[in-house]
Formats: sequence, C-alpha cells, structure tokens
Amino acid sequence: MPEGNAAKPPTVPGGPPPARRASGGSGGGNLPPRRPSLGGGAPAQDRELRAQGRQTVQKLLEAGLAEFDENGFQAVRVDDIVRRAKTSHGTFYLYFANKEDLFNSLLSDALIDMAALVDEFPVVTRNDGGRAALRKWVSAFCDTYAAHASVIRILSQAEIVGEEVFGDGLQVMFRLSEAITQGMTAAARNDGSEPPEGHAELTGVALLMMLERINYLLTVEVRLPREEMVDRLAAIIFAAFHFS
Repeated sequence: MPEGNAAKPPTVPGGPPPARRASGGSGGGNLPPRRPSLGGGAPAQDRELRAQGRQTVQKLLEAGLAEFDENGFQAVRVDDIVRRAKTSHGTFYLYFANKEDLFNSLLSDALIDMAALVDEFPVVTRNDGGRAALRKWVSAFCDTYAAHASVIRILSQAEIVGEEVFGDGLQVMFRLSEAITQGMTAAARNDGSEPPEGHAELTGVALLMMLERINYLLTVEVRLPREEMVDRLAAIIFAAFHFS
C-alpha cells in the first residue's frame, strides 16, 4: 500500500496476524457482524463483552475512524475520540489502551477482509467465463478497499503505525499478488498450454500496485466512473498475462 514512505518488504511473506477473539453478536452501522474489532482492544481481551459493552466498543471505533479520516492519525487525541463518541475517558480505557490500540482493532478487520480476497481469487480461464470471474473479483477488491480506505491510508505510513503493523499489511499484499499470479497462470498449467512469458510474479505485484493506487484515488473524492474503472482494471489484468 504505497501511500507514504516506502519500507523494506518482509523476508518471508506470510499471512495476516491471528484474528483477535470476536465477542459475538451483530454490529450495527457499517461494521459487519462478529468483527474481531468488536472484542475491543488490549484491556478487553481477557473478558467476554456483553451487548452493551460491544455497543460501546462500536461507538468508540466509529468515533475513532471518523476522527482519523477527518484529521489524520497523528493529530487525533483520545480526548477527540471520547468527545465524538459522547463517552468518558474512563470508559475508553476499559476497552482500549490508547488510540494506537483502537487503530489496531480497526486494522484487524481490514486485514481479515483483504486476506479473504486471497482465497477468493479464481482460476481465470481464457474465455468469457474467466473474464467474468476476474471482473467479479476486481469489483470485490474495490468494495473491500472502500470499506477500509481510511485504515489502509494510515497503514501505508510506516512512520506512524510502526514497522510491525506496516509489515502485517505488506504480508497481506504479498499474498494478494501471489494469488493473482497463481490464478492467472493456473489455467495454462492445467490445460498443458504455455504459461505467459516473462516474470509472472513481478507482473502480479505490478498489477496489485495498480489496483491499490486506482482504489486510493477512488476513495479521495477523485471523480472516476467506478463500474467503467472496474471493467478497465479487469481487462488490463487479463491482457497483462497475454490472454487474447
């Protein structure tokens, strides 16, 4: 996720950090049900939250996300979050150790959703069915990115979130690029035809960087036609692996 300063990629790409315990129940607003973030941060990890506790956590998460989005991670204070959530400092610290802990809870949801896209990348065959499956995945990537755009923009700035957290995001991105490479070349391997020429892995990385950058623009009020952009992105990925 290239916004901000560059960082060295991890030596051995792996999966996302283990999901934190979800506290059950359904979330309201824009948070899907049973999200890890609804279990709260570090202070809440040793206890099971009841419905009221989960509602409080959700209010704090939504308030924090809104503050991060409007003012940037560095400028936000716990004071700002509790004011927006209309709660107290004492309540905040029942569930989160600090604003970084709250951000990490939001990040856990984002990484889980982005990592799910790894398993969902299809084997793209050289026909209309393959094109349609690829377009569906690109559309899902755009939806997932948009749902977590503020968190992803913060994650891209390693000097703000720390190298370990930044590395978690890079690991997911490596896995996504590997999924693209494997899904786009699997059909050629299966039918015995020649795979695309060139360094397929680098092609996958380049295409993922393109996907991320376009989606970044789509989430910062740049006026781009979403459906046409999905069509174009899918067509570029298809063509990049020498499919006609």
